[in-house]
Amino acid sequence: MDTLSDTLRASGAAAGPEKSGLSVVVPAFNEADNLDPLIARLVAALERIGLPFEILLVDDCSADDTWLRLAELNRGDPRIKGLRFSRNFGKEIALAAGLRHATGAAVVLMDADLQHPPELIGTFVEEWRKGAQIVYGQRDRTGEHPGLRRWLTRRFYRLFEAVGEVKLMRDGGDFALFDRRVVDALNALPERGRFGKGLYAWVGFRRVAVPFVPDRRHAGHTRWSFWRLWMLALDAVTAFSVLPLRIWSYLGVLVSLVSLAYGAFITLRTLIEGIDVPGYASLMVAVAFFGGVQLITLGVLGEYLGRVFTEVKRRPLYIVDTSVGLDEVVEIGLARGPDRP
Repeated sequence: MDTLSDTLRASGAAAGPEKSGLSVVVPAFNEADNLDPLIARLVAALERIGLPFEILLVDDCSADDTWLRLAELNRGDPRIKGLRFSRNFGKEIALAAGLRHATGAAVVLMDADLQHPPELIGTFVEEWRKGAQIVYGQRDRTGEHPGLRRWLTRRFYRLFEAVGEVKLMRDGGDFALFDRRVVDALNALPERGRFGKGLYAWVGFRRVAVPFVPDRRHAGHTRWSFWRLWMLALDAVTAFSVLPLRIWSYLGVLVSLVSLAYGAFITLRTLIEGIDVPGYASLMVAVAFFGGVQLITLGVLGEYLGRVFTEVKRRPLYIVDTSVGLDEVVEIGLARGPDRP
């Protein structure tokens, strides 16, 4: 039997939402206190839409009772499914695993902390029915306090747009609906180091933004520290731009030209005026400066080499420890490649 994507390509028509279902993928890490209210609101919102649906929770090896609660929810409603990683692989990998296991004609990604209102999924589906292939929630930051975090977020978007090869969905996070064609495209991408927002922009397709005001986190606290956000930003830039490498090439050319000009100036001054310029202080400053430049350059090269090293090892994206409600489970999530279907 042909897959849905094969059927769509053969017919050249858009998927009929009324004949297909929705999948909602929710990554979860220590979210036991949020699962009950999340599922209650999700089920109510999805039943109002009137399409068959499944809710797929990906437990990123939580230390609390997230998995036990998920198993209980599955016993009460088989439409609630889940898989649990063998260790903590991170949110981006959890989303990738969810996309690989989702079976719907459209797949919704959202967080488990209820900052993403489930009631907005109905609006996403309406836009999808109109022909949009990516519908994403765009944060309305009008009422937010203009703190350091918001300022850094804006600077990151501007930096990425300046140096990256794609334009990110501004103020768009992991609250989005993807058409099956988009999901198939994302599942075919081979890289292990995954920056989801960049990948969603890279695949293209028709997209529509739906503004929303994020709610407060229902329970628990965020684990996104400034350090983790910094590392995510670093991964994003190195994954989608080679400009940092080019900058040091340009700087090397500039420094070489300045050095040649300065050397010519000293030589001519000595020959013409006979002035001997010891320049011990300037020599020490120059040595320290260029030593720092070399260390920074090595650091940038190291970041890119580290990414290459990670990719060529070709370890699995994730390993599934156990699952509930799923007919087929990709227990070893291998990255796609030339010899991997």
